[in-house]
Amino acid sequence: MKAKKFLGVIPARYASSRLPGKPLLEIGGRTMIEQVYRRALASDVFFRVVIATDDSRIYDAAEKFGADVLMTRTDHPDGSSRVAEIAAKVDADYVINIQGDEPLLDPRMLRELACGISGDGSADSATVCVPIKKEEDFLNPNIVKVVRALNGRALYFSRSPIPFRRSDAGCAVWEHLGIYAFTKEFLLKFVKLPATPLMKTESLEQLRILEHGYSMAVIATKYPSEGPNVNTPEDLEEVRRIFARRKNEER
Repeated sequence: MKAKKFLGVIPARYASSRLPGKPLLEIGGRTMIEQVYRRALASDVFFRVVIATDDSRIYDAAEKFGADVLMTRTDHPDGSSRVAEIAAKVDADYVINIQGDEPLLDPRMLRELACGISGDGSADSATVCVPIKKEEDFLNPNIVKVVRALNGRALYFSRSPIPFRRSDAGCAVWEHLGIYAFTKEFLLKFVKLPATPLMKTESLEQLRILEHGYSMAVIATKYPSEGPNVNTPEDLEEVRRIFARRKNEER
């Protein structure tokens, strides 16, 4: 059987209201985008990993550290659209959209995701989740919850605390982690789908997949990131502390 080809794409844009130039911020002696790129390569999942950007500063920085980097159009509404532009030009079976603001991404999670979508055989897309252990996280609207079917497919994503626990039936509650795998065929279709009511109500892009009747496998990862995605100055400092601690432990 011919091995399936996985393309990894890291969408990166310079503009950020809270952290301008976020991909080029220094973390652990390298830019954030380089840290993410190195982790993607370390997964040994991909035949090719591409940084996709519309900014010459990111392009130049990525080229300097030897990355495979391509310029994209400037009019993309979201990261998935930017990823699809690259995927359309590359011969691949599956595409994984790798978040460029996750420098603590565990490469083993990428392997789980790749195995999950290719092993399923019929899922259009896939993502990952982890158990929610704290009540405040369950109630936090900034932590997205996912409810899964018995076969592991996504039933619904919400910022609300779901499922509602009327009885103690031992039902697990899951936090959704925003990393996605797609069949290439479905990714190119997905980015052309119109926005949907629930997607707009919850402000969750992945609901567009479910509302249009497509499927998403949800893999419970054993390898969540050690720290947060970098969205705020506070996140940045926390991640820098983790890198510094690791460096000290290696001495």
